[in-house]
Amino acid sequence: MVHLSDGEVWKHFNSVHPHFSAESRNMHLGLCTDGFNSFGSFVAPYSCWPITLTVYNLPPGMCMRPEFMFLSMVIPGPSSLVRNIDVCLRPLIDELAQLWSSRALTYDILRKQNFLMRAALMWTINDFPAYGMLFG
Repeated sequence: MVHLSDGEVWKHFNSVHPHFSAESRNMHLGLCTDGFNSFGSFVAPYSCWPITLTVYNLPPGMCMRPEFMFLSMVIPGPSSLVRNIDVCLRPLIDELAQLWSSRALTYDILRKQNFLMRAALMWTINDFPAYGMLFG
């Protein structure tokens, strides 16, 4: 497998949602997060959670380049967000749901035309503690 689009999950998603796969400019996204202590010390309980969206329908050499990874939000907090991360993620979830159902008018610079773009959150990438927090 060279790219995620070669995988069974991508192919299954496209077969289940043919309206999505019919437009090649629709975006397959991944959400990446992990908490860290911004002061580099475990003495201070302050933590920070960057939330990054990664576009996966780019060529393999471009998917993980910093210019194609979007820092959507940074969730600061006095301690770990074990119970409250869903409250902070709500605006992002609402926006992703809107991109899926209503689509967004987007300009394609290559074709010099507007089109209605959809986006689907395909994967989340995180360690097990963050996975537990994201999915309750």
